[in-house]
Amino acid sequence: MNTRNIQWKKLITCIAIPLAVGSFSALLSQNGMETFDTINKPPLSPPVWLFPIVWTILYTLMGIASYLVLTAEQASQQSKDRALLVYGLQLAFNFGWSLIFFNLEAYLFAFIWLVVLWLLILKTISLFGQISKTAGYLMIPYLLWVTFAGYLNLAIYFLN
Repeated sequence: MNTRNIQWKKLITCIAIPLAVGSFSALLSQNGMETFDTINKPPLSPPVWLFPIVWTILYTLMGIASYLVLTAEQASQQSKDRALLVYGLQLAFNFGWSLIFFNLEAYLFAFIWLVVLWLLILKTISLFGQISKTAGYLMIPYLLWVTFAGYLNLAIYFLN
C-alpha cells in the first residue's frame, strides 16, 4: 500500500467503527466482568487485562481490512457491498456476544451465538479475500481468537 494513496479519512473511519463497537460493548458488559472474575475457568484462560489489548489489535486489523475492501478499485461495487454487509453483520454478532455472555451469563446460548459469529467471520474472510488477499489475511487472527474464545466459552459453560 502506497502511503500517498491512502484515503486517511476513510481509513480512520474504518478503524474507528470496530473500535467503537467493541468499546460500547465493553462498556455495557463491564459489570459482568466482576462475575467473570469469580467463575470457574478452564486451563489456558488468559488474565483479564489481556482481553482489551487483544481486542484493540483485532478491531484495528478488522478496520484496516474493511478499508482495503472499501477502497479496492478492481472489485465491483456489488461484491464490495456484499462483503461489507457480512462484515457488518459479524460485527453486530460480536457486539451481542459480550452482552449474552457477560450480562446474561447465558453461557450455552453465548456459545451457540459464537458459533454463528465464527461462521460469519469465515464468510467475511472469504468475501474479503476475493476482493483483497491482504484484507482476508488480516481477518485470520480474529478468527483464531474467536476459536479460542469458543473453547473458553464452552469450557466455562461446563465448569459453571
